[in-house]
Amino acid sequence: MVAPTESPAEKGSKRVTTAAPKSATDLRGRRRPAGNATKTRALVSRGGNFWLLITLVGVLCMIGVVMVFSASSITSLKLFGSPWHYLVREWIWLALGWAGLLLASKVHHSVWRRVTPLFMWGSVALLFAVLVPGIGVSAGGATRWIGTSTVQIQPSELAKLALVFFAADVLDRRAGRGPWLYQASPVLAVLVIVAGLVMVQPDMGTTMVVAVVAASMLFAAGIPGRWMAGMGASAVVGAFGLAKVSPYRWRRITAFLHPFAHAYNSGYQSVEGLVALSNGHLVGDGIGTSLASYGYLPNAQTDFIFAVIGEETGLIGGLFVSGLFATLVLVGVRIAAKAPTRYAYLLATGITAWIASQAVINIGAVVGIFPVTGVPLPFVSFGGSSLVISLFGVGVLANIAKSSQAQRIAQP
Repeated sequence: MVAPTESPAEKGSKRVTTAAPKSATDLRGRRRPAGNATKTRALVSRGGNFWLLITLVGVLCMIGVVMVFSASSITSLKLFGSPWHYLVREWIWLALGWAGLLLASKVHHSVWRRVTPLFMWGSVALLFAVLVPGIGVSAGGATRWIGTSTVQIQPSELAKLALVFFAADVLDRRAGRGPWLYQASPVLAVLVIVAGLVMVQPDMGTTMVVAVVAASMLFAAGIPGRWMAGMGASAVVGAFGLAKVSPYRWRRITAFLHPFAHAYNSGYQSVEGLVALSNGHLVGDGIGTSLASYGYLPNAQTDFIFAVIGEETGLIGGLFVSGLFATLVLVGVRIAAKAPTRYAYLLATGITAWIASQAVINIGAVVGIFPVTGVPLPFVSFGGSSLVISLFGVGVLANIAKSSQAQRIAQP
């Protein structure tokens, strides 16, 4: 995508149009102004991005509810004495997430710009708080949460959305002012801070997501490609070095190359995920019948929910879910391309890149082409912070789609 260089109004002034007739006839034979008919048709035809976005996310959420229950009911029964524990919590988070989506879709996206500095630095403060002993909550060898045993939040999820708002604001305000480094330097500085704090947790998957989001927004803002390539190569080398000096990260990265050689330790999860996918064949074993849900596959309802989808619905189900995400990304690209302002364009680009990169990294880890990084599948995996904040981000994207539609209809 290329950043728009002129406003829709300016483009509209250059467009050559044919004069419309002054009136038209409605279904009852009455005369009415033709302009109203034109605007009505435009309203119907241009509302597609908004409703398609909402429909796709709604379908993914419903798939998530079904698959989370299927993957977690037996584990929930063993741990909590009830098969409904994870399902009830998923519905609670889903209700909060859709409330956030509806709020964000109704509030004009430019409003959030006013609180961007507070949001950004508040997220950084929470990332620091995670590392403070007694505040951060550890699980599975990582410290990524704050809160109590009942309610926990993951500040790195907040940081993703905060980075999108911050980068869109800076790159819009500095557009055309000075060299590219002047425009990009605040974004690069914040990226280094956020990525560094997230890597310490450690959380390489989220680090990869925030890096892709920042790179996508910089590229969309017009930063030269050769410099982007150089920074990308430097980031890869740096990530390799950080992984090499940490035994934990290095085991996670190398295990996916030969998972069956480490089937009883670092490669166990990858192997069980591949076994689950292979058991699904073409149409799957049926909902609720997967072996993975019996505890053989760790994190079946969270990071490896796609493996359960593959085992219970087969190749067809896996391709269907992947197709939903691909369509969702295309809709996000369309919304960004038709955004009414440069700020909205950058905002839509960042949110779309966030959802796309997270889905690709999650599915790639399950099918064995990426290391296991602990990134949830958006809208489908069980989880509170990720689900609520992702849905809020979709609400902002939906508002951009509505704003674009309203501006086009308002044009003569």
